[in-house]
Amino acid sequence: MELKKLKYFVTVVDKMSFSKAAEELHISQPSLSNAIKNMESELGFQIIERNTRSIKLTEVGEILYDRAIYLLSEMEVVKKEMEEVKNVGKGDIRIGMIESVKHWLPKVIVQYHRKVTDMDIKLTEVLSGNDVKNSLRNYKTHAILTNQLIREADIETIPLYNEKLVLVHHESHPLVNMEAVTLKDVIKEPFILSTEGFQTREDILRAFELENVRPNIKYEIERFETALSLVRENLGITIIPENYLQGPHDTLIRSRTIVPTALERTVYLTYMKNRYLSPAIRSFLSAITEFFE
Repeated sequence: MELKKLKYFVTVVDKMSFSKAAEELHISQPSLSNAIKNMESELGFQIIERNTRSIKLTEVGEILYDRAIYLLSEMEVVKKEMEEVKNVGKGDIRIGMIESVKHWLPKVIVQYHRKVTDMDIKLTEVLSGNDVKNSLRNYKTHAILTNQLIREADIETIPLYNEKLVLVHHESHPLVNMEAVTLKDVIKEPFILSTEGFQTREDILRAFELENVRPNIKYEIERFETALSLVRENLGITIIPENYLQGPHDTLIRSRTIVPTALERTVYLTYMKNRYLSPAIRSFLSAITEFFE
């Protein structure tokens, strides 16, 4: 069976219309209908039930659709890998990242460019666990620096380092006067927390659970910069990675370690196990792991 016909079939199903699918594929509707009929003749089964108002997959059609999606996806992977084979030693590296790696990743890039000068590096934020898996599997990124522990058969996950999570509050907050702060001390405070799907949220809530208390979640955010903006206005407190605070000193905020809880998270390097990676890209990934040896 030709891959072209499989693409026709998938497009018809996705559009739920022969006319819209024909327009998408830039072919005539009669040609598309004949191609689907030829597939059915070849298979010996009807795959699409047609009526004047809509189309519907038969049981065989549903099985074929799932297999077709997989095959077409694999062919796209092959095409992309072949393009990257042609670009050995040149091209670009696409790296996904979380916010807190900004303090050390530029140092790795400097070291890398001393050896490899003709590779462009594209950095994009990839934050949630689902985003990490989708980005890698859809070839949007070659590798991702994440705090999400990805346990998938097709994804390699390498721990790089641990980083502390610290309490952050406004410089005028009463917590400034306390010598030591526990999670129980802050349960009534308006708390700023990452939205669902983020590993940091799970780590923080687990720490509260271990103390048999719950935070008063007032604001939910995706980026730590948003959390700090709220803290600067004294709208609440938050817990973020210590490394994120590296850089110019902000006089409006204070950070401190919570006792006795040892709040921390692990940062990982992830990439697809069986994906072809050019020597130049593998050299960059090696530069990252060697930075923490």
